[in-house]
Amino acid sequence: MILAGGEGTRLMPLTKSRSKPSVPFGGSYRLIDFVLNNFVNSGILRLYVITQYKSQSLYMHLKNGWTVSGIPGCFIDPIPAQMRTGKEWYQGTADAIYQNLTFIEDQYPDDVCVFGSDHIYKMDIRQMLHYHASNKASLTVAAIRLPSKLCAKAFGVIEVDQAGRMIGFEEKPEVPKEIPGDPGYSLVSMGNYIFNAKVLSHELRVDAEDPNSSHDFGKDIIPKLFPRGNVFVYDLSNNTIEGEPSEVYWRDVGSIDAYWDAHMDLLVPNAPFTLMNLKWPLHTFYPPLPPAHFSDTKQNQSVVSQSMISAGCNIDGAKINKSVLGFRCEAHDGSLVEESVLIGDVKIGANCKVRRAIIDRDVELAPGFTLGYDEEADNKILTPDNKNGPQRSAGGIIVIPKGVRLGF
Repeated sequence: MILAGGEGTRLMPLTKSRSKPSVPFGGSYRLIDFVLNNFVNSGILRLYVITQYKSQSLYMHLKNGWTVSGIPGCFIDPIPAQMRTGKEWYQGTADAIYQNLTFIEDQYPDDVCVFGSDHIYKMDIRQMLHYHASNKASLTVAAIRLPSKLCAKAFGVIEVDQAGRMIGFEEKPEVPKEIPGDPGYSLVSMGNYIFNAKVLSHELRVDAEDPNSSHDFGKDIIPKLFPRGNVFVYDLSNNTIEGEPSEVYWRDVGSIDAYWDAHMDLLVPNAPFTLMNLKWPLHTFYPPLPPAHFSDTKQNQSVVSQSMISAGCNIDGAKINKSVLGFRCEAHDGSLVEESVLIGDVKIGANCKVRRAIIDRDVELAPGFTLGYDEEADNKILTPDNKNGPQRSAGGIIVIPKGVRLGF
């Protein structure tokens, strides 16, 4: 069960017309592709994707790129909000699973994986399932070690004993508890769970009857379940994938700055996260496009360095440095794009300069337009009180929403 209903308000304006899991990433992918690839590469092909807000683009992506047919018992099926218990949206992550319990019970599973869909990481889920089974756990929670200063009010913080059993859990505390003997670091929940199916069904039904519950796994289900002594914690650092760096990578890209940072991580030498491991292929919907095209003009050569350029792009006498370009982007004579993310179908006019920006689809910059070099000029296009318009993040990244034309 993949929870893919996130509204993604901190990623506005990128989530103005799409859900968080369907936000593009890495030029050719969407955020949901990474969890889907983790399951498929782990040989698990019975997947329900629970959708909610602004789900059309996500639905079309699944339809075009993730259809399983002809293999009995295998499926990747989106489930829109059923509203079986009322006319409200899902009231929390636990409620989203509770409202779809019939889909689970129809499959007669022994265990149920409940995973999020908006993090960047790779994981062989079979290894976590083996750990879960060997401990005969009611619930196993995937966790990762992070700097404590990044965890305040952001993640569920876990305490474990020497056997790996959960002995403490606090949802998004202001002051995260540090790992004993490891000052400055905390063990946090990744939002990925493996439940014994009978335990999950029982706990969700009890929770649904509780009028004081917020119907959330982190706030309600886990705090009630772990004191019974059969909840275990799986450390992602123990997960190994052939061809991957020894240090595991996991990023929550829930904010504009984190989203930009994760893209820049792809471009550094010896990148901590790679899209190039052929032993862990990353599937997605790939439209029928020609290869990226690079040409020179009378005045300028096209120069691309430390960048990722997707299919259908046309680089015509432009310089691209430390940037990620999605499908069908154009950069024309004399233009410069650096430290930026162009999501797709972006047209950069001649002699433009773009730096430290995220530009959504169908944006066009007029010849000579500058973005990210002159703060006073940038301020003229920003709409700080309107989350739907161009924004500057806390880290100084300029975000241009879909369909904007600048400099005309």
